[in-house]
Amino acid sequence: MNLFNNQTYIPQLAIDCVIVGYQERTLKILVSKLNFKGNFYALPGGFILQKEGIDEAAHRILEERTGMSNIFLAHFKNFGQANRTNREFLEEVIELNQEHFIGEMTLSKADFEWLTNRFVSLGYYALVDINKVTPKKTALDESMEWYNVHELPVLMMDHAEMINKALESLRLNLNTNSIVLNLLPESFTMKEVQDLYETIFEETYARNNFQKKILDLKVLERLEKKYTGASNKAPYLYRIKR
Repeated sequence: MNLFNNQTYIPQLAIDCVIVGYQERTLKILVSKLNFKGNFYALPGGFILQKEGIDEAAHRILEERTGMSNIFLAHFKNFGQANRTNREFLEEVIELNQEHFIGEMTLSKADFEWLTNRFVSLGYYALVDINKVTPKKTALDESMEWYNVHELPVLMMDHAEMINKALESLRLNLNTNSIVLNLLPESFTMKEVQDLYETIFEETYARNNFQKKILDLKVLERLEKKYTGASNKAPYLYRIKR
C-alpha cells in the first residue's frame, strides 16, 4: 500500500510551520534533523488530510511536534514557485540511503512520484513559551531541537526563506503588534517585554516611550509587584489580558 495518495491527502499541498521560541534574549526556531544518513534539516511540516481544514491540519502538525494545543498560530504566506519540488532533495536522500529505501521498501515508485510533484506550501508561524515545550520527534526525525535564529543549519528547499518571511511578518509594526507577547511566560515585567521587543525588532528603545506605547495597546493587565528584596524598587508584573 502506498504511504501517500490522493485518497488520504490533498495532492500538491503542504504545510510548513515556523515555530518560534524566545530564551535569554535570543529568538529560537524549532528545526528537525531528518532521520536519514546525511545532514538534512527541515521545518516541522506535513500534509493535509482530505477530511480536515488547513488551519486544523496546521494545529495538528504543531501539536505533534510540541505536545501543546493552546498555541498562537497564524498563516503568513504561501510558497508556490513554479519550480518548487522535492525531487532534487529526495533523490539526494535516496542516493545516500539505498538500504533504507530499497532494502526495506519504505517508499514505492508511486510514493516517490507523489512526493516529487510541484507542491504549494502554506506557511504558518507559531509563538510559544519555550519553557513549556518539549519537542517531540516523529518517525521521520532524528532530532527536533531549538536553534538560534542566527545559527541555523542549512535547511532543505526554501525553508530558510520561510523563516525570514515569518520574521518579517512578526516585525510589521511595534505600535500594533502585541502578538509577540505570546513568547513570554504567563507573567512578566515591563523590562522583559522591552528586552523581547528589542530582540525581535533589533532596535533599542527609550524606556519611558516604550512603556507608554505598550500600555497604550491596552492588552496588558497589571499584577502584584515582583519581589526582589527591595519592595520600593520592585517592578510590577504583567500578563496578557484574558
